[in-house]
Amino acid sequence: MSNATTVVFDKSLGCLISSGMEELATQLSQVAGLSSPEYEILLNATGESLKHVIHAKLSRLLLLELNAARVTGRLKGFDSAERWNHFIELSSETGFWEEVSNQYPPVLARVARIVHNRCAASFRFALRWASDRASLFNLLGDAPGELEELSFGAGDSHCSGQTVAHVRCDGGAIVYKPRSMAVDAALHDFVAQLSGDVDYPLLIRVPQVFTSDTHGWAEFVTHRYASGREELSKFYRGIGHWLAIMRLLGGSDLHAENLIADGGSPVVVDCETLFTPRFDPFPSGLGQAIDEAMRTVAGTVLNIGILPGRGQGLGWRGVDISGVGSLSGEQPMLLQPTILKPGTDEAHMGMILVPVPPSQNQPSPQPVLAQYWPAVLDGFDEMTSTLQALDAKAGLRPRLEVFADCHIRVVLRATDVYGEIGRMLWHPVSLHAEGSARERARDLLARMAKNVPSAPSEPSVIAAEIHDLLHGDIPMFTTSPRSGQLAGPSGTQLLAACNLVEAAWQHWRDADIALERRVIQGALVSAYINDGWMPDDVSLLPNVIRRGNLDDRRRRLAALILQNLARNAIYGQDCSVAWIAPVLGQTGWSVQPIEQDLYCGTAGVALLVGAYMTQVKAGCADPVDGLEDLFGATLHTLELAEDKLESVRKESGIRIRPSPPGSYVGLGGQIWTHLALTEMGLEGPRALQRACMLAGAIPEAAAADEAHDVFSGAAGAITPLLLLAHKTGDPHYLRMASEIGDLVCERAQRNDGQAHWTNSRWPGGIGGFAHGTSGIGWALSKLHRITGKSSHLQTAMEAFAFEDALFDSTEQNWLDLRRPEGAKTAGAWCHGSVGIGLARVSLDPQLTEPHTRLILRQSASATWRLGLGWTHSACHGDMAAWELLDFAIAAGEGPPGATREGLLELILTSIEDHGPISGLARAVFSPGLMSGLGGIAYQLLRADPTSRLPSILTLSGGGL
Repeated sequence: MSNATTVVFDKSLGCLISSGMEELATQLSQVAGLSSPEYEILLNATGESLKHVIHAKLSRLLLLELNAARVTGRLKGFDSAERWNHFIELSSETGFWEEVSNQYPPVLARVARIVHNRCAASFRFALRWASDRASLFNLLGDAPGELEELSFGAGDSHCSGQTVAHVRCDGGAIVYKPRSMAVDAALHDFVAQLSGDVDYPLLIRVPQVFTSDTHGWAEFVTHRYASGREELSKFYRGIGHWLAIMRLLGGSDLHAENLIADGGSPVVVDCETLFTPRFDPFPSGLGQAIDEAMRTVAGTVLNIGILPGRGQGLGWRGVDISGVGSLSGEQPMLLQPTILKPGTDEAHMGMILVPVPPSQNQPSPQPVLAQYWPAVLDGFDEMTSTLQALDAKAGLRPRLEVFADCHIRVVLRATDVYGEIGRMLWHPVSLHAEGSARERARDLLARMAKNVPSAPSEPSVIAAEIHDLLHGDIPMFTTSPRSGQLAGPSGTQLLAACNLVEAAWQHWRDADIALERRVIQGALVSAYINDGWMPDDVSLLPNVIRRGNLDDRRRRLAALILQNLARNAIYGQDCSVAWIAPVLGQTGWSVQPIEQDLYCGTAGVALLVGAYMTQVKAGCADPVDGLEDLFGATLHTLELAEDKLESVRKESGIRIRPSPPGSYVGLGGQIWTHLALTEMGLEGPRALQRACMLAGAIPEAAAADEAHDVFSGAAGAITPLLLLAHKTGDPHYLRMASEIGDLVCERAQRNDGQAHWTNSRWPGGIGGFAHGTSGIGWALSKLHRITGKSSHLQTAMEAFAFEDALFDSTEQNWLDLRRPEGAKTAGAWCHGSVGIGLARVSLDPQLTEPHTRLILRQSASATWRLGLGWTHSACHGDMAAWELLDFAIAAGEGPPGATREGLLELILTSIEDHGPISGLARAVFSPGLMSGLGGIAYQLLRADPTSRLPSILTLSGGGL
């Protein structure tokens, strides 16, 4: 991601690069075959590159010096702009930098090293351009002719200032890479040979290259959108082909910048990370089942980087940079540093929200992946079959030998980790006390090595990594597939020798293809960060509704789901259990072992299995073998995660990102789960102790929260804390809930009697229950009934006023502000009419207020029109709609002619016809309570007229 900060200190940097540029000019003048215009182009490109990289390193220091000069009266001028210009004049002199170096001793030496390295890299480029020019005809389809445009820095700097360069010459565009491109050539030929083995179109490709041992040139691939549905289908089928091939070749790091859409052809433009060695995950402390599930996921196609996944750390948290993801409109806004008030003596560094930069990996200007993921699976299947047929004839392994001696790269740490530590090392505080900064960097990298299996832990390697970062480079580790031993920065070595070609081939032969397919399908769906997304697919509403026999049908369907849940469980020898599924966490959707939350994690599964056992005991559900053991394993796994969270939280000296406090993804949901299971008689006093332990982490979690909502934010902690206070009789939890309510009220944005809450995903606020004002107003209303604080009630009423203002009388539903056009509405619990209606009626179940009855009537009508037939889930499917509509019909506010029995008959018929369809992924297994199969079964249990199970949509129970 490029830095939003422009080079506002251009003139200030001139004296720092002038000496190096003069030396480069002398060297370039002696390069045979370089014309005068090319000489100027090279000098200008180098100068621009140097100014950008040094500006990024020194802008904070210059802003600090600007402020010091302003407050000490050193700057002259009648106004702020004149004083800025005076500072620019001062800082463009050598004497200024000599004075600065007294305060920041390493700055001049470091800058000199960057300038020397970048100029030396430019000189090498000039020599290679001059010597290779005549050999580039095949890449351009014409004679290269004269150099016309040049830009360095297309990618990170490695190995003493070397970067990729984009070149435009008389003959066209071309890409220069300061590494051997033999692996690119080998992959190009491998794909070309495969095209002769298949009887279907093979549209994938790799750019042609010209390569030497030290560097290479590649044809420039122009991004082009597909011309229509036929080309789109070919593109996504090609993605499936790449997944199958890269699963064989051990490819990794194939993110959005390494794949370009050329109409119907996905082109891999950087393949230096083939035959990546495998690193087994460290024991997680969450149970052997989780460890096995993590090991399994890490060995699948998910590791390639093509499939969607959300960034977990640092500046990329929640961002999908995958080869087939990076969908526009589905990315969070990013906080990025920039210089505010440039051109004045009040200039300072600040943070702004920016969109994720667009990439060229998409074949369409609008996200279309939802419509074409079956084509990805088809492509994966046919290419996998081709490779398996070759292997069966002993024809595959010999073809891989062409890669054995190629130069490849192994990414041991994420580039954004290096970027963050590099920025820390160049901060003015670090430049002032370099020794302390180095020690901090050493500690951070060593600590990372204890948690990330691939990260180096050897002190010599860490020291070499820091050395590179101090001088503007991203550390690089390389090897050949035949060797497997890594060469790192400053001549360091690590890993034992290993034939990576043989290892990748054997790993591919051992693959569970059925699992790979499930991972692909789940990951493709996870590209959509909005959990209210509905697929554009055929309605699930039945043409003919089967009548009668409701109890037997309900029982049978619920039992089938529980049996499926048990079949897909991964058990550990320590009595832990795990499932692999699409998971919605703090950063969005990803395929991984489920976590411990209520929404789609272990807490939700524990609640479901426990509820099913109580209904079996009551004679309201059919027995399923093994549920007692499954419940025990699920509860044990949940407790392992809670114990680890508590131990890490209390460990001195380690700062971790707090868990979210929310009701569905967060601590609040886990507290509620333990209390609900206690009410069912399935957990004893130990459950209350666990709930209290979790509550101890909530104040810190609420203070760090930026979501504010019920789903994962601070408002979601309120109801579970009220229940805990009621259950324990301890007023401490009531005070905690009240303080969090105060915090939520303080963070409200108010306007004309309305309140909403902002965050990076929805800066203007949104309505709805899970993430919006209905849920927050609901939580504050419940809090007011206990605390009596007027501020809680006032803010709740303002939140509901915001929601009420979103009601569109034309559409007869509430606007969904997640949509840019603001005109689409939904009939779901999470973002639509179901959640809005349930929020009001759960606060006034007797419908004593006329407005409650009106909201119920409106929400039931909208849900009847829009909320049925998409999925069956409890989040945004039929089983959520059932809860609202069943209540409305019983209260006399249901749709005309609708009956409670008829509603259940419709939903049961739909599930019988199509199977239980959960949430986002129609055919992907997911045990989740809200977005997966679990919630369908739970709501089927609640559909029994005698059921007293608590509502998972309004967290009922506990006597409140």
